Amino acid sequence: MFGLGLPELLLILVIGLIVFGPGKLPAVGNALGKSLHEFKDALNGTTKTNTTMQQEEKAAQTTQTVHDTIQEAHKA
Repeated sequence: MFGLGLPELLLILVIGLIVFGPGKLPAVGNALGKSLHEFKDALNGTTKTNTTMQQEEKAAQTTQTVHDTIQEAHKA
């Protein structure tokens, strides 16, 4: 993991506690986590808009399939 061992991670945590304080450290961690998540999504080319569009396309296909099945059942 980037060549970071336990001593290095503990040092980063202690520096973070000194700089931000124990009250703000969870908020900083949360913001960092969200930023990394958005960065990962940007690298993968997935966005919320693309995901929503894919879900809508699947829903439309499912609706069309159900509609076709009902029409076939009424013909029989």
